Amino acid sequence: MAATDPALNWSDLDRKAVDTTRVLAMDAVEKAGNGHPGTAMSLAPAAYLLFNRVLRHDPTDPEWAGRDRFVLSCGHSSLTLYVQLFLNGYSLSLDDLKSLRQWDSLTPGHPEYGHTPGVEITTGPLGQGIGNAVGMAMSARRERGLLDPDTAAGESPFDHFVYSIASDGDIEEGVSHESSAIASVQKLGNLVVIYDDNEISIEDDTRIAKSEDVGKRYEAYGWHVQTVNWRKGETYAEDVEELWTAIQTAKSVTDKPSFIVLKTIIGFPAPKKQNTGKIHGSALGAAEITATKELLGFTDEPFAIDDEVVKHAQQVVERGRAARAEWQKAFDAWAAGNAEGKVLFDRLATRTLPEGWLKALPVFPADEKGVATRAASGKILEALAPVLPELWGGSADLAESNNTTMKGEPSFIPAEYATEAFPGHEYGRTLHFGIREHGMGSILNGIAVHGGTRPYGGTFLVFSDYMRGSVRLSALMKLPVVFVWTHDSIGLGEDGPTHQPIETLTALRAIVGLDVVRPADANETAYAWRGALEHDDRPTALALSRQNLPTLDRTKYASAEGTLKGGYILSEASTGTPQVILVASGSEVSIALTAQERLEADGTPTRVVSMPCQEWFYQQDVAYQQQVLPSGVKARVTVEAGIRMSWDRILGDAGEAVSIEHYGASAPAKVLFEQFGFTADNVVAKAHASLARVGEITGHKTGN
Repeated sequence: MAATDPALNWSDLDRKAVDTTRVLAMDAVEKAGNGHPGTAMSLAPAAYLLFNRVLRHDPTDPEWAGRDRFVLSCGHSSLTLYVQLFLNGYSLSLDDLKSLRQWDSLTPGHPEYGHTPGVEITTGPLGQGIGNAVGMAMSARRERGLLDPDTAAGESPFDHFVYSIASDGDIEEGVSHESSAIASVQKLGNLVVIYDDNEISIEDDTRIAKSEDVGKRYEAYGWHVQTVNWRKGETYAEDVEELWTAIQTAKSVTDKPSFIVLKTIIGFPAPKKQNTGKIHGSALGAAEITATKELLGFTDEPFAIDDEVVKHAQQVVERGRAARAEWQKAFDAWAAGNAEGKVLFDRLATRTLPEGWLKALPVFPADEKGVATRAASGKILEALAPVLPELWGGSADLAESNNTTMKGEPSFIPAEYATEAFPGHEYGRTLHFGIREHGMGSILNGIAVHGGTRPYGGTFLVFSDYMRGSVRLSALMKLPVVFVWTHDSIGLGEDGPTHQPIETLTALRAIVGLDVVRPADANETAYAWRGALEHDDRPTALALSRQNLPTLDRTKYASAEGTLKGGYILSEASTGTPQVILVASGSEVSIALTAQERLEADGTPTRVVSMPCQEWFYQQDVAYQQQVLPSGVKARVTVEAGIRMSWDRILGDAGEAVSIEHYGASAPAKVLFEQFGFTADNVVAKAHASLARVGEITGHKTGN
């Protein structure tokens, strides 16, 4: 090792702490019988260096607002994080390490946000963590802009760094490309990524599938790139000072995100399994562990630790407390001179919406010609902009189509990259993701998990498939992200079947914890936004129309406030007791209302239920669900321009679906609706068929 930098002061106890990290990683996987020890072993010096010397953090207050953030993008190597949390004084015990991957433990197979103190975000699906880190870095800048924009760089209590460790698998996944490209455009000087370049994955040598120079790839994006090579010829030297110096250099580069290529040997120093795919994702075995411990000077006893090493490592606790105390002084001084900013900070910290914000929500007058719900959403965002500064977002290059740009709001972009169409600055509000849906999703998650701002992002509904991995993680972490997905059905028309999401609504409803809202008109759209913002514990998907939808006359029909309950009686049967219930969402609600008129004219008492959000409906108590959909009324018709699959629970064994069970076609929306049976005539015929099935009527055409 090179001469020790006095600022680093790397000692024998630090070296022993690093080796203790390796030993604990081996033992934990061996006890569990499965896991990923190799990366945790070779990354031990880097991880310990970060947690013990680099990160500004207080292990006794893992949610301290002034802390640096750390993202383990390679979440399969969870022990890289867990062992450091234990050694550096977080509330993780040795027994927790012994319970790796076991029921009800604090050390699940992959780090889980909200489950283990010190885990900033759920990682495991590779590539996501890089995007999350980009989102965190963007969020830090946005929050600074909201709270303390004029203080010199590096001197604000809201300045901090985001660090991430990434693996080959992370940089191979396409989402890392998308988010890394955005990070460069955003000039995120507060982001440092350490890439573990060990050239091994599950299928052994990565040359079997990867040939690019990753460092040059990141240089091409526009990142600041350094290489720290511990694999020097025939020798392997873990030069911690070299990595320390690279990190300090990265922190000094304020106009670019930084990428450090760290060349390691996976599983070092295991004598037989290091540098092989075998050590990536399986236990070493007793003999290899014994041999490795002998090399490191440890006894063969599992989970043996030196109390002096732990005591030394946990000196970081006192340093962290001191750093937090200094930060608190700066924060208190800021708060004393920024009363309004302090109120906003407190709201952001608790995700509390401001008093009276509901008054800003527009009410749309009845209009037969109506407005597309995507356009209504745009007007709602414009109305909310002045009262909800925490709300920000944009689109994956579809701003005009998604209507995601708040009128008059500057773009979030370094001023030199602003355009005539989108002027802006580094503290702006309108996000531009380019045609990078998956990167957008992972970045939105990072923004949401970082702090109290409320992000949204838009694309066409059919392209939500590109971002499904991020959406699922958003639901898993219960993050209040709003996904604005427009062009929600065959109603988008001439673009044809590639853009017509006939199966997508059902597929999204299958994601546990995601609320999928498809409003029927402009006023339901306003309540959909209200519901999305009032739910701060889960993501919401807004499925919005391209085509105009009639704005319903709410003096004739029920209030759109029923949207908040997911489903509600929009138009009651003439007798108050329906023989058949028509249940529809989105653009098909107006078709159901026309069908109701015809059925009532024929003497069939008919109820119309608007069902914009099945998830919200099923969260209501059983009494309410029975009030809207009484189990005694088995004749039912569902109407939605998608496949029927997600409606079977409502249809029961006697219902009929007006749905589309095949791909669409290229034609005007009106033609497609007629050709594919989304007409009042077909709804009436389906109602007759369902009534016949329950024995209410006989002799009518079924429409089948």
